[in-house]
Amino acid sequence: MSVLIAIPARYASTRYPGKPLVPLTGANGNAMTLIERSWRAACSVSGVDKVVVATDDDRIRDVAQGFGAEVVMTSVTCGNGTERCAESHTALGAGYEIVVNLQGDAPLTPHWFVEDLIAGLRAAPEAGVATPVLRCDGDALNSLLNDRKHGRVGGTTAVFEADHSAMYFSKEVVPFTAETFSGDKPTPVFHHVGVYAYRPDALAAYPTWPVGPLEQLEGLEQLRFMENGRKVLCVEVEARGRQFWELNNPQDVPKLEEMMAAMGLD
Repeated sequence: MSVLIAIPARYASTRYPGKPLVPLTGANGNAMTLIERSWRAACSVSGVDKVVVATDDDRIRDVAQGFGAEVVMTSVTCGNGTERCAESHTALGAGYEIVVNLQGDAPLTPHWFVEDLIAGLRAAPEAGVATPVLRCDGDALNSLLNDRKHGRVGGTTAVFEADHSAMYFSKEVVPFTAETFSGDKPTPVFHHVGVYAYRPDALAAYPTWPVGPLEQLEGLEQLRFMENGRKVLCVEVEARGRQFWELNNPQDVPKLEEMMAAMGLD
């Protein structure tokens, strides 16, 4: 089953303009742009036939081609990464059986997150789209709560049914829990990992649907599938001792660099 990974990247981020070109310094002092680190993460995934950077910006194209990435130029009208992936898949001939959206702000995504995601979608023929979720430990939950306390829109959380069909995704921390957690103690909150795997029919249908009220309120692209009656499968992944965070705000840069240093990632 052929697999394409597309890394959507735009320069004009509302919260962090120019984010894909922000340098991140690894454990050995090696500075590398966010988009290159995300591309390298994608290239480490096994069983993938092609990896492309999907962008509408010449600056990102030039940097990506400079480190050896294949680039697909997409239109400036793409409203989010899923629309950019759909356009990229069409531009490449629409011949892949699974398209993975590895968002360009998640350079710490381990290869097994994506491999488990692809396997989860393959095992669920009734699902048109799947996305990983990671159970928060106390430290991760407190980081999410701290972002919200200080008015920052940080990570996304997910709640799902017993069969792992998504019930909702939110930039608020859901579900609410009055219990206090710390350290590596597991919590009832799941961090949504910003990766998606789509079947071609679901991906092709997505840009034809209007933006619904929940997607507009939350700013979360996956809610469009749910608002149009499509099942979103949540695939639980394991950290295996790896720390995970996404670059959502400028304040996340030192946090990611600390994590890379702690894990010895250059």
